[in-house]
Amino acid sequence: MDSSFRRAGKWVFALFAFVVYSALAAPVFKDTGGKPVTAYLPANTSYDPAIPTPESYLGTEVGTWHVRHDQLAGYMYALAAASDRISIEETGRTHENRPLLLLTITAPENRSKLPQWREDHLKTVNSGAKAAKDAPLFLYMGYSIHGNEPSGSNAALVMAYYLAAAQDETVTDLLSKNVVLLDPSFNPDGLSRFAQWANMHKSKNLVADGENREHKEDWPSGRTNHYWFDLNRDWLLLTHPESQARIKQFQKWRPHVLTDHHEMGPDSTYFFQPGVPSRKNPNTPDGNVRLTEALAAFHAKAFDDAGQLYFSEEGFDDFYYGKGSSYPDSMGSIGILFEQASSRGHVQATVNGELAFAQTIQNHVTTSLSTIAGSLANKPAILNYQNTFFSETADAIDKDEHFGAIVAMPDDSGRKEALLSILNQHEIQYSYARDDEEIDNKRYSKGSLVVPFNQPKYRLVKSLFSTRQQFAENTFYDVSNWNIALAFNLDYDVLSKRAGRGIKTEAGPVKMPVPLVDGEAYAYAFEWKSYYAPAMLQQLLENGATVRSAETPFTATLTDGRNHDFAAGTIIVPTPLSQPDDLLSLLQDASALTGVEVFGIKSGLTPQGSDLGGRTLAPVKAPSILLVGGNGTSSSEAGEIWHYLDTRVGTAPVIVEQDRLSTIRLADYSHIIFVSGSYSGLSDKLNNDISDWVNNGGVLIGQKSAVKFFAQKGWLDAEIVSRDKVDSVFPVDKLTYADKSALGASKIIAGAVYETDIDPTHPIFFGYTGKTLPVFKTSNMIVHADADPFTRPGHYSDSPLMAGFSAKQLETMIGGTASVLTQPKGRGVVIGFTDNLLFRGYWYGTGKLMSNAIYQSGHLVR
Repeated sequence: MDSSFRRAGKWVFALFAFVVYSALAAPVFKDTGGKPVTAYLPANTSYDPAIPTPESYLGTEVGTWHVRHDQLAGYMYALAAASDRISIEETGRTHENRPLLLLTITAPENRSKLPQWREDHLKTVNSGAKAAKDAPLFLYMGYSIHGNEPSGSNAALVMAYYLAAAQDETVTDLLSKNVVLLDPSFNPDGLSRFAQWANMHKSKNLVADGENREHKEDWPSGRTNHYWFDLNRDWLLLTHPESQARIKQFQKWRPHVLTDHHEMGPDSTYFFQPGVPSRKNPNTPDGNVRLTEALAAFHAKAFDDAGQLYFSEEGFDDFYYGKGSSYPDSMGSIGILFEQASSRGHVQATVNGELAFAQTIQNHVTTSLSTIAGSLANKPAILNYQNTFFSETADAIDKDEHFGAIVAMPDDSGRKEALLSILNQHEIQYSYARDDEEIDNKRYSKGSLVVPFNQPKYRLVKSLFSTRQQFAENTFYDVSNWNIALAFNLDYDVLSKRAGRGIKTEAGPVKMPVPLVDGEAYAYAFEWKSYYAPAMLQQLLENGATVRSAETPFTATLTDGRNHDFAAGTIIVPTPLSQPDDLLSLLQDASALTGVEVFGIKSGLTPQGSDLGGRTLAPVKAPSILLVGGNGTSSSEAGEIWHYLDTRVGTAPVIVEQDRLSTIRLADYSHIIFVSGSYSGLSDKLNNDISDWVNNGGVLIGQKSAVKFFAQKGWLDAEIVSRDKVDSVFPVDKLTYADKSALGASKIIAGAVYETDIDPTHPIFFGYTGKTLPVFKTSNMIVHADADPFTRPGHYSDSPLMAGFSAKQLETMIGGTASVLTQPKGRGVVIGFTDNLLFRGYWYGTGKLMSNAIYQSGHLVR
């Protein structure tokens, strides 16, 4: 062996020795925090070894990492493949195309019985048939509708394994005679977003300090879905595919009990219902509360045995029927809210000591098990309750002085179809007036919608047409009204029984497609009244069409020789101007997509009003929209605007965090939208740049507290009433400390309907025909501005409260003040809305205002 080889061998040996030494010397810190699945479950239980455990599938123990939705879904499919107790169904897809799953869990010998069980059960809830003594319970267990409240979905891993693999008497008895419907993630997109955040910031040595970045989630947080909507407010409104899929399953099964597992602040403990007794929805029977109390005794015992703190009948209520724990209450089910203090990561220091993620999972497993135990122990009472619910509902219908509601259907297929879609998905019965009707001096045309109270969904329907303004208690966890007719800006009346019985009804007309324009024309036009007219316009603009908007009404002669009256805001596509070669095809495709009718106009010379080349026709350009978001702004409002533009108009805004706004070239954008938020951190230079941008022709749009920011900067001539002045109308001299909470609640408008007086001739209100407009009010901000018809086209009526709770002092202060402002500034305009125009994607009646601020603003700039 030569010397060079020997020298090389020494180097190899030395390197090997160094690596071995380094490996032996370096400490190996393991990922910690989780525990085996069986440690979460009852002791002394045997399990089927053929069923995979979560740790065998994930490679780590439950609670070590936050489970991603793809892992969660994969494990559920693995369980279904291994266990004959489980069948799995994909019920829908999220906005981000993640699967929505539902596991049906029962003894294998029950599979063939399920269709008959379900049919018999639906007869009980829909027609009052008495449930057999051996009828099954249907228990719906749902987890983590808020994505950054992940202990629920991680608990679903444990519960699904337990129900698939456990060999104990409890599970055998449960599944032999009952059905569990397990929804492992109500909000897959939000769950995945938060899991990524928590996992990417996890240290091997867990950091409990609440200031750690792991516990300080960035904007917009994983609480919400893809468009930043709170899905636990969408059970009734059904704006999103997650909710639509879930309600379809709820209506399919009509479960006896539905659990809804959440998290709350880390310094709390554990909450289970019932909620505050005085704050339940008055349409919910007392029997619901009594059964909830019976189940609560099982939760309490479980936590007593485990040595865990908890509370009930405090902080949370069951008033708004659009939440997971209260929607079932309107249907004869028992909805139960569970709230676990959150670790918001893997462990967090709290006033009660360090709270580990595994403990939060454990507590939701505990109440899932106690729900099963309590339901089985109270099975006869629960089975009887749905029968009692039906009979009590029938009694309430008999005693109700009202027949139902009649609703004027809009001459607008967009709002009409959206309204009917909500009713259909909730399986609410309705028909149509066969003749014209006059109710309280209001005329309802043939085809008006008639929604009777005499139906199984009576309690839900009552809430949809409620105008209640007086309540047993004035504190609300969420909104105090959700009147569907007001949300859609539709005339309606709640009918007396005498008036309702006199209305002859019929099934609805067959839906006909919109007639497509055909043939050559001097110009084409479509009216702005349709909800989807902005989408029609956007389709034309992005395909290169040249369009105009009419500032005033006019009459034109159509290609078939008829004269047609067009309202202000009508969109005109003149063929003498530069147009795409395939313009007619483009118009037909856009019309078919949006349901907006297009008219062919014979001549530019009109019988009445401006000719089609006149000066009152303003050019409309494709907008470039900048939406300001980021820390300090309302992600829900930003999400509502993003969702509206993206899914209902067909254009997406450029979303920029406010701390990056100074780096943006503002001249690249035609419109900038500010939502509610704090903008005190914007520099003087940036504010000056925004001011100059408006002066040069930009359109600046603000909503709610952004109006205050605009006023402070002098961009709007308005005065915001101070908090001290609002406080001054609520005297405290005769109050005690015990009144403090109620006083604070009186100063809040959590969600009520206010009436505004509007000018439909103003461009910001193009597309509206009436002189009043219901708006949804969620703040007590009061804006004073000069009663100038050109700059203050909308204001609250003198007595504006239409429905919901608002203290009389606030109503009086708000009456007559500004609701909409349009302030010319240089060659541009500043537009302010004091309310949320797109509330939860449900308030269809005011959505057009946002489109007007974007597409009709050409009439307001110079």
